[in-house]
Amino acid sequence: MNQTTTRELAAWLDAQLQTARFKDYCPNGLQVEGRPVVRHIIAGVTASEALLRVAIERGADAVLVHHGWFWKNEDPRVRGTRRTRLALALGHELNLLAYHLPLDAHPQWGNNAQLAQVLGLAPERDDEGAPRVFGPEHLVWIGRAPGLATVGELAARVAERLQRQPLLIGDPAQPLGQVAWCTGGAQGFMQAAVDAGATVYLSGEASEPTTHLARETGTAYIGAGHHATERYGVRALGQAVAERFGIRVDFVDIDNPV
Repeated sequence: MNQTTTRELAAWLDAQLQTARFKDYCPNGLQVEGRPVVRHIIAGVTASEALLRVAIERGADAVLVHHGWFWKNEDPRVRGTRRTRLALALGHELNLLAYHLPLDAHPQWGNNAQLAQVLGLAPERDDEGAPRVFGPEHLVWIGRAPGLATVGELAARVAERLQRQPLLIGDPAQPLGQVAWCTGGAQGFMQAAVDAGATVYLSGEASEPTTHLARETGTAYIGAGHHATERYGVRALGQAVAERFGIRVDFVDIDNPV
């Protein structure tokens, strides 16, 4: 079985995802050091206890996720669920590699890029072929939905392809012009989408002000699910790791209705 060192794997991921350029809410990269050699990785959206137990059962050496640990302003004490998760990782020498905003933003493997492929969205691109992005950390993408005529048709496609009924705030019959999107908990970026001229903004979840902003600006909002919109980036990243190093990477989707 092929293998790589933990150090080489982490260095390659850090370089490919350009972690140093992001001001994030958590550390990106190798969050917990385990075995020095990696032959098998379990990839998933969140480093939950359930995902760790799958990795242990399958004899994996590392866990690769979008949502890792050690978030800004959270209680740093090691107790409760944090103690349980850390004990599992350390007790079984699991490496934990986590990439938050760097994975959202990556133009090929990122959550926004992968969601566009799943939903058939066509990003606007600059003269160099890069996606047109804006908003905080340049995380919001904008483009079109070829073949769709209304906001309701886009919502229906979301339901079909993500296998989850989305929240739609706005008129389903509204003609579909520009579509802006940012996966996960990015509802706070909606004003940037409005300012960019989007007809509809698609994200993972909504907050109380989201309804009023959608109604008062005429820009529809689609909440497609935090987990549902962020399953695809880490899966694509895992595939890239498998191709680069020739090691086994299994994506495991732990169900999450949020």
